[in-house]
Amino acid sequence: MSYKYQSKKSNIMKYLKIVAIVLAFASCYAQDKQVLLKKEAFTDFSKLPVYSRLTEKDNGKTVWKKKYQYLDSITIYNIQYLSDGLKVNGLLITPKTTSKVPCIIFNRGGNQDFGALNMMAALHLGKLANEGYAVIASQYRGNAGGEGREEFGGRDVNDVLQLIPVLAEEKVADTSKIGMYGWSRGGMMTYRALTKTNTIKAAVVGGALADMEEAIKDRPEMESQLLAELVPNYKGNEAEEIKKRSAIQWVDQFPRKVPILLLHGNSDWRVKPEQSLRMALAFTEYRIPYRLIIFEGADHGINEFREEVNEAVLNWFDKYLKGNANLPNMEYHGD
Repeated sequence: MSYKYQSKKSNIMKYLKIVAIVLAFASCYAQDKQVLLKKEAFTDFSKLPVYSRLTEKDNGKTVWKKKYQYLDSITIYNIQYLSDGLKVNGLLITPKTTSKVPCIIFNRGGNQDFGALNMMAALHLGKLANEGYAVIASQYRGNAGGEGREEFGGRDVNDVLQLIPVLAEEKVADTSKIGMYGWSRGGMMTYRALTKTNTIKAAVVGGALADMEEAIKDRPEMESQLLAELVPNYKGNEAEEIKKRSAIQWVDQFPRKVPILLLHGNSDWRVKPEQSLRMALAFTEYRIPYRLIIFEGADHGINEFREEVNEAVLNWFDKYLKGNANLPNMEYHGD
């Protein structure tokens, strides 16, 4: 072997080593790069317009009313995180503890400003945090000052999935126990998310949108004033985009080991109860573990049975996230 050849080979080996080092460094940097950009605690409740409804006077001192005393046991944060390179805003609510707790990802309903997470929503979710959960929620891209534009169940589903690595950066979050909870459009986001990750251990949906085609028949403005506005390239791709947002058309893609609690009011005009009834039948066909609760005479938010809803949601997550309950036997059985 000539010296010239050896020298050339040596230079190549040095070059490959340098490339390997650079790639390793880049990989480490990518892994270490934080997803959570901002986390600011909300502390001055006196600035809330509803503050007087939350408090009362006791010997001249302003104190929480009994039903809101849990606020002393939680911390509410406004957060900003990265999703597809966009800065997206949301909420994080944690109990005041140093121990790791299970997590719940909450998916809001509505679109754009309608249904946006405000402080009243944070107070409601805070009740779950007070029960020992780290609760996190996204405003979805383009909302509440975030970058980009939401797509009502398109690429903004990534904003939901990206909350999982955000939780991984939270010290008290036990990311081996994550549940997902969605209402209305948030139910549709939950359905979509369940087919794209295997990290969710249990799910709850309320008044969930499961069939966009039927929803459009009931409310034609959902297509003309919502999908046509928010979904990129909707015109000419209507069938594909509607299917993408209709879980009833891809139930076969659902995981078989995630128990799902379906809640619906049978007087719900926004999302007809038939949507959850049909999902229940489809879950039965594919042997997906579920429980369906229909509330008689209840509206879209099941406001007539709010305490029962809260109890059902908490019991479901306690059972499968805290209690580590075995999945139900979905094989046909019995005497």
